[in-house]
Amino acid sequence: MRQGLVNARVTFRSSPIHVLERFTFADARSAMSEFRARSGLDECVILQTCNRVELFGAAPSPDEGRIRSTWASLADVPESEFGGNLEVGGGRDVLEHILRLTSGLDSMVVGEEQILGQVRDSIAAARAAGASGRRLNTLFDRAIRAGARIRSETGISRGGVSVGSMAVRLAEENIDDMRSRSVLLIGTGQVSTLVAKSLLRRGYAFGVASRTMERSRAFCEAMGGGSPVGFADALAGFAGYDVMFVATAAPYYMVTRDRIAAALDQRRAGNGGGGRRGTAGDGMMILDLSNPRTVDERVATLGGVKLMNLDQIAEMVDKNMRSRMAKAGAAEGIIASEEMPAIESAMNRLDAEPIVEGAFKRADEVRARELGKALQMLGECDADRVRIIDGLTRAVVEGIMSGPMNNLRRASEEGDAEGVIDAASRLFGDGGGAADGGAP
Repeated sequence: MRQGLVNARVTFRSSPIHVLERFTFADARSAMSEFRARSGLDECVILQTCNRVELFGAAPSPDEGRIRSTWASLADVPESEFGGNLEVGGGRDVLEHILRLTSGLDSMVVGEEQILGQVRDSIAAARAAGASGRRLNTLFDRAIRAGARIRSETGISRGGVSVGSMAVRLAEENIDDMRSRSVLLIGTGQVSTLVAKSLLRRGYAFGVASRTMERSRAFCEAMGGGSPVGFADALAGFAGYDVMFVATAAPYYMVTRDRIAAALDQRRAGNGGGGRRGTAGDGMMILDLSNPRTVDERVATLGGVKLMNLDQIAEMVDKNMRSRMAKAGAAEGIIASEEMPAIESAMNRLDAEPIVEGAFKRADEVRARELGKALQMLGECDADRVRIIDGLTRAVVEGIMSGPMNNLRRASEEGDAEGVIDAASRLFGDGGGAADGGAP
């Protein structure tokens, strides 16, 4: 029986984040099992990120009402709250949506990098749970490959588009071998969170300093990385750091010219301390992400120091965002002209496969049964001759069946499936049952 596709989603496009969180599933693996049991879905994949909660399903006739009621039960929210928060699409819309998703066109930040990995993780989790099958596995595999290709060919993911990611990229461009350098993040607010996420994605170690040690520890635990540093130790230990990201709300210069000058003197004397791993002649980069600024601008006059402030970084972020938006058109073009036809063909072919497999299976059962009868009547026991005859009968069946079956696949891929599939189902059966024992 042919399968329909459905996608139900609550995303940042329809719901504020604090509303979206109400629709998340505490246990996605268990939720996939419940949707299959209670919503009539044969296959199910759940994708959850900070900006979206999405269900992808496959069933002969997906039932939006049952999906909605199951979702409401699992998330413990009244069905009435779905209202305009829930978007539901089916068929071709699902194909287009997942291609836009993997290519970064449906993200809050166009070209955002993380979503492609999150889509990979969601289908991997569904496979491990036995919740996905041939249809959704094919859909996700094709979409992931398409997303990777579109990002590579258009460059839509290149260039930082948040203050945090841009700041880290600038540090990488100005400091050789960041992995061997000592990095300090001062502050634990929203901008610091963006910086920390970017540092962690790139595998960099860094210290975190805040007004209290407790706050630094809590920040590192929430981020899943970073090492808490005492605030006083950080201010007194600038000589030990090659890169400093400063993102605080302090109403004064926290990083002063005198402190950095003293730190440079210590470094030249070879007494960096604080985990210093560079050499005395290495430069220092300071990125002031605070508003108002908390790094004295006169620091930039010191030899060996590179200082960048929030205004400069924000200008680069804006430039990169405009560049990504320009590349979005190229990505849309690839989806429309190349990837949509390819993924439609792949999904359409799945409708023919059960019939093809069933027909080959039935033909081989007849072949094996009749071969056995013939060998028994001939009294043939020689292993080499039996192998030759067996190979001959397999080749005959393959030769007879391949033409019609390939034509069926082609018709399905080209979208000419409605009548062809129905006719093939009547001719060859639906792939189940035993081979017909009667004579032609």
